[in-house]
Amino acid sequence: MGVGKSCLLHQFTEKKFMADCPHTIGVEFGTRIIEVNGQKIKLQIWDTAGQERFRAVTRSYYRGAAGALMVYDITRRATYNHLSGWLTDARSLTNPNTVIFLIGNKGDLDGQREVTYDEAKRFADENDLLFLETSAKTGDHVEDAFIETARKIYQNIQDGSLDLNAAESGVQPKPQTSIRAANGASGSDGSGQSGDSKCQC
Repeated sequence: MGVGKSCLLHQFTEKKFMADCPHTIGVEFGTRIIEVNGQKIKLQIWDTAGQERFRAVTRSYYRGAAGALMVYDITRRATYNHLSGWLTDARSLTNPNTVIFLIGNKGDLDGQREVTYDEAKRFADENDLLFLETSAKTGDHVEDAFIETARKIYQNIQDGSLDLNAAESGVQPKPQTSIRAANGASGSDGSGQSGDSKCQC
């Protein structure tokens, strides 16, 4: 049983729940065009496998990511306990201004909760992470997580803290700006502006 990274991505890109989400083998990919501050932005989202055996492969996808979503399952403490390791990978392999968003998934299973909201919020605050609890099944806060990540990336571009000319920025300047994000982290086995004013994340 996974933490629901692929289901979150499917809910965001297709606006529906995929009940039988298989474990991600290596990396999957999704896109969606959104609007942030009146600008069209194309999000390119890499859904990386959370299982330990794929960790070497998934680490390569951190490089050049403008944002990362670290996902754990609120009903399985083991997935939460591995966040520090995933965060260390993310921080060491991405540029310093990469937006990292902590997601507690499966909020629809609150009665089976093993990780409290307050505990996870404290971890997020201590590590300067954005934080939300979501439900890929009901769609609660899924949109918010992805949109807020894109908004923060866009803000970093606007204030100059994300250099569009740096290869590792996760932004590909072309007729439309391009931003890449990684959707991944806690192990699913319990062990992870330019041109025409369009932006591709």
